[in-house]
Amino acid sequence: MILELDPERDILGVIDVQPTFMPGGELPVPEGDQVLGPVNRLLARFRHAFATQDWHPPGHLSFASSHPGRHPFETIPLAYGPQTLWPDHAVQETPSAALHPALRQGPIELVVRKGFRREIDSYSAFFENDRTTATALAEWLRARGFRRIFFAGLALDFCVAYSAEDATRLGFESYVVRDACRGVGLPDGAATTIETALARMAACGVRFFTLAELGA
Repeated sequence: MILELDPERDILGVIDVQPTFMPGGELPVPEGDQVLGPVNRLLARFRHAFATQDWHPPGHLSFASSHPGRHPFETIPLAYGPQTLWPDHAVQETPSAALHPALRQGPIELVVRKGFRREIDSYSAFFENDRTTATALAEWLRARGFRRIFFAGLALDFCVAYSAEDATRLGFESYVVRDACRGVGLPDGAATTIETALARMAACGVRFFTLAELGA
């Protein structure tokens, strides 16, 4: 059964569809380039969309290179909580930090840049990782009358998951288009970060759809 979309109350959130997260990029998500086709199919289905763009200054605190002796994918404590260290990626003004040139950008009405503050990382489209500094996306969505947000992009277990969970907590209906996402899949105890994120999202009320169920 195909879910009926409300063209003026539903919006697509395109999360970090940037070359930096795709094969050949600085922080490649496995099969990250395979979201391009599905995301473009969704963009053809939705009248309204917003996008996020990871946008780090050189020497960002989340980069392993900013912490001598540390390596990518280690976790360290910072003032705002545990921080996974990443390879240098999504550096401002570099081609790999741009939205992917193959992305169908016509329906995208707002681009939220995140991670641009040197001393704090940002996964969610709604908050920095201190969980208090807001991006103003929620206010923009409410002012426009959007009620349901459908998320797609990269990476499922980090920026997509944090965005979808925050959307639910902020009172929006939140959906993840599962086959229009790819995840990093780091070890997380006996599970992976993908498995943990899926369970965490489900527990807070995020729902999952496929492209077929959305008629895309």
